[in-house]
Amino acid sequence: MAGTSGGLSVGLLGPNDPPSAQVYNAEGASPFLLLGDHAGNRVPNALGDLGVSDAERARHIGWDIGIQALGEALADRLDAVFVSQTYSRLVIDCNRDPDRADACPDVSDGTSIPANVGLTEAARRARVEAIHAPYQQTITEALALRDMAGRATVLVSLHSFTPRMNDFDRPWQAGVLHDGANDAFARLLLEIMKEDQSLTIGDNEPYAMNGTDHTVPRHAFEDGRPYVELEIRQDLLAASGGAEAWAERLDQWLTETLSVLNRHP
Repeated sequence: MAGTSGGLSVGLLGPNDPPSAQVYNAEGASPFLLLGDHAGNRVPNALGDLGVSDAERARHIGWDIGIQALGEALADRLDAVFVSQTYSRLVIDCNRDPDRADACPDVSDGTSIPANVGLTEAARRARVEAIHAPYQQTITEALALRDMAGRATVLVSLHSFTPRMNDFDRPWQAGVLHDGANDAFARLLLEIMKEDQSLTIGDNEPYAMNGTDHTVPRHAFEDGRPYVELEIRQDLLAASGGAEAWAERLDQWLTETLSVLNRHP
């Protein structure tokens, strides 16, 4: 299915830089709206390499490995829209409040980010205006169009996690993150995923949805939208056929969860 681009190129982004938001399968008819806050690892040309090697930026500190491929494969299966972020989380993390210090981290998993050390307020705002704000606005506009058309929406935020962190092997293949009111969809999905005895599924593990998360709370909580934030282990997505295999699983799980809730609201 064809992909299109969304978002505005502002200030920091030049004519050879892609927009901050990519919209894949923009006409998708599914009630699921897929999001990829950390799907890309590009750096705007004006920022060079941030003082970080290509190898370091290709690690989990730079992006959620495998999520662009997973999001597109799942969008194809569900006929869903997939909104993904183009630029590295080291430039600005679109799943953080832009006013948080860790939105533009000085250090990530032991790696120094020289271009972020001593970042001026003006430089930070340029990143917000060029990348963070247009990405979030693309989601806002997609939801508004769906609301005006009377279309129900379930937000599905896709993330991936490194299999080893702080000298600890992470046993989960996937995690379901949820917080606050209106988490019935996420909790039921968790139950359905746990029915597969071959998998270890984390309940708010290896990460918990808390005050650090920005995208799902921003777009789901106030409006009472059903949502789930999913974490898939990166080595599983990076394996040959991994993204497609996980898209098949998620297609089945998400569809079953929605079907059950529609029968028993």
